[in-house]
Amino acid sequence: MLAKLGLSKPWLDELERRATLSGATLEQELLSDGRVREDAYYGALARGLGLPFMDNVPPALLADCAAIDTQLTRPRIIRCRRPDGSPLTVIVPELLRLFEERAQFERAPRLREQFAVTTPSALRAAVRETGRLRRAEQAAFGLARAHPDISAHEVLSKGQKVAAAILLALVFVMLAVHPVSTAYGLHLLFSMLFCIMLLLRLAALKAGAPLNRRQNFPADPGPTPVYTVLAALYDEAAVVGQLIERLNGLNWPRSRLDIKLLCEERDDATITALRAIDLGPEYEVVVVPDIGPRTKPKALNYGLIEARGEFLVIYDAEDRPHADQLIEAWHHFRAAPRTACFQSPLVIGNGGEGALPALFALEYSALFRRLLPFLAERGLPLPLGGTSNHFRTDVLRAVGGWDPYNVTEDADLGMRLHRAGHATEMLTRPTVEDAPTRQRVWINQRSRWHKGWMQTWLAHMRDPARLYRDLGFRGFLAFHLVVTGQLLSALAHPLTLLLVASSIAHVATSEPYSHWEQALFAIDLANLFGSYMVFTLMGWGAMPKEERRRLGTARFFVPVYWLMMSWAAWKAMRELRDRPFFWAKTPHEAKADVRRGKT
Repeated sequence: MLAKLGLSKPWLDELERRATLSGATLEQELLSDGRVREDAYYGALARGLGLPFMDNVPPALLADCAAIDTQLTRPRIIRCRRPDGSPLTVIVPELLRLFEERAQFERAPRLREQFAVTTPSALRAAVRETGRLRRAEQAAFGLARAHPDISAHEVLSKGQKVAAAILLALVFVMLAVHPVSTAYGLHLLFSMLFCIMLLLRLAALKAGAPLNRRQNFPADPGPTPVYTVLAALYDEAAVVGQLIERLNGLNWPRSRLDIKLLCEERDDATITALRAIDLGPEYEVVVVPDIGPRTKPKALNYGLIEARGEFLVIYDAEDRPHADQLIEAWHHFRAAPRTACFQSPLVIGNGGEGALPALFALEYSALFRRLLPFLAERGLPLPLGGTSNHFRTDVLRAVGGWDPYNVTEDADLGMRLHRAGHATEMLTRPTVEDAPTRQRVWINQRSRWHKGWMQTWLAHMRDPARLYRDLGFRGFLAFHLVVTGQLLSALAHPLTLLLVASSIAHVATSEPYSHWEQALFAIDLANLFGSYMVFTLMGWGAMPKEERRRLGTARFFVPVYWLMMSWAAWKAMRELRDRPFFWAKTPHEAKADVRRGKT
C-alpha cells in the first residue's frame, strides 16, 4: 500500500528499521518523519477506502460529553450529526486494518454515505474545541471538588482558624501571666527545632553526593513507549525557540514523543511565536481556556487530560534538559515498578553572572545534589522541584494531578504522591536553567515559592492525625523538618540574628548571663553559624570544579542571602492573606548562544 502511494523502497526499508528499533508501527514512523504531510497521507487512505476526506472537522458537528475525551489520547472514531440531522461517522483509518475496513465497505456500499476520513490532528482539534470549557473546569476545579481536604483552594479551614485562635490566645495569656518563663520556653522550642534541622542537613552532608555516581545504561533505548512532554508557557515568546531546540535534542524516537506546548488563551505573543516555528509532527500547541486561576498547575492539568504517553515529564520554558534524561528515567521506571516519579537535578547555568545567581546556584546544588537524594534514598517524602519531574501518567491522574490553587504545586504533589503510597527517586541527568539576576525578580519568585510552601503546609495539616497515618513517623518528621522548618527558619531568621547580636552586646556591656541564658545563647550561635556553614558546604561540596570557579566569593554573602529569603517569606505571608492564588511570573530571556543560532 505504501509503495503504491509512491514511497521508495529504500525509504520504506529505513522506516521499517526505525519502527523495529522504536517499537512504533511503520505508519507512525512515516508520519513522524515529516516528509509526508498528514493530510496527504490520510487523503490517500480515504481514496483507498472510497470515502470522502475531511481536512478539518467542524466542532459544531460534535456533541460534547466526557466520552469524547478518549479521542484526544487515541483519535480513532467519532459519531457526529450533519447540519441536516443525518448521522456521520468520522474515522481515522489505520494502515494495518485498511484492507479489512475496505472489505466491510465493499460488502455494504451504502455505508460509505455515513462515513468520512480525517486526520488524527483534525479529529483532536475538533474534540478539543468541543469540550474545551468542560475540561478547563475540570482542570481548574477537579481536585478541589474531589479532594477538598487537601486542596489549597481554601487557605484556612474552619478548624485551623479555631485552632490558631486558641493557640494565640493561650500564648498571650501565658505571656501575661509568666512572661519570662514563656519567652524562654518559646525560645527553647524554636531553637531546638532549628537544631534538629541543622542535624538533618549535617546528615545529608555526611552522606555525600550520590548524584555524582552517575549510572550507565545503553544509549539506544530500544523499543519504547510513548512519552508525553508538557511545557506550560505564559509570556514566553522570547524563549520558545530555545525550548524547541532543546526538546528537538532529546534522545527519544520522534514517533514515540507527544509534546504539548500549553499556552494561556490571552497570550497571543507566545502563541504567535510558536506558530511561526516549523514544529515537527510530535508537537501540539494547546490553548488553555481562561477559566479559574491563571496558574501553571491549571495549565498542566489541562494538558494531562490529553496526554497520550505512558510516562510524562514537565519542563519550563527556559529549561535545557540533558539529551538522555528520558532514557534514564525510563530505565529506572522499568527497574523500580513502585516508583511513580523521578526528579531530575536542576542546575543553575548562569551562576557566573553575579552574586545573586551564584548564591542561587549554591542553594540548588545543596538541595538537588545533597538534601533531596538523601531523602529519596531513605524513602522519605520528597518536595519536587518545579520542573523535570518524570511521572507514570496513570498514577499522576489517580492522585488528581496538580493543585491549581497551590503556587508551589511541585512540593504539594510530592507530598500527595507519598501519602498515596508512591515512591519518588532522583535521576542523575540534569536540567540546566537560569536564576534571576535582578533582586526584584528574585524576591517575587521566592515569595511565590514561600507562599506555596505555606499553602502546602496548611493543606496537609488540616488533619494532622491522618497525615501522620499516611506518612508514618519518619515521613511525618521529615515533612515538618523540610516544610515547617524551612518556613520557620525563613520567617524567624532576623529574630535569631537579633537575639545573637543582643546576647553578644549584653555580654560585652553587662553582667554575665546565667547558665540557662548561656545555654540558649550557645544553641542560637551554633544554629546560626552552623546553618550558614552547612548550607555552604552542602552546595560547594557537591559542585564540580567549573561550577565552583564561577561561584567566586559569593559564598561569603550567604547571611545576606538568608536575610533576603526572610524578606521574601514575610512578603509571602502578606500575599497569602491578600492574594493567595496570585502567580508572580518570572521573566525569562533566551541565552546568547541560542539567540545567535548556535546549539
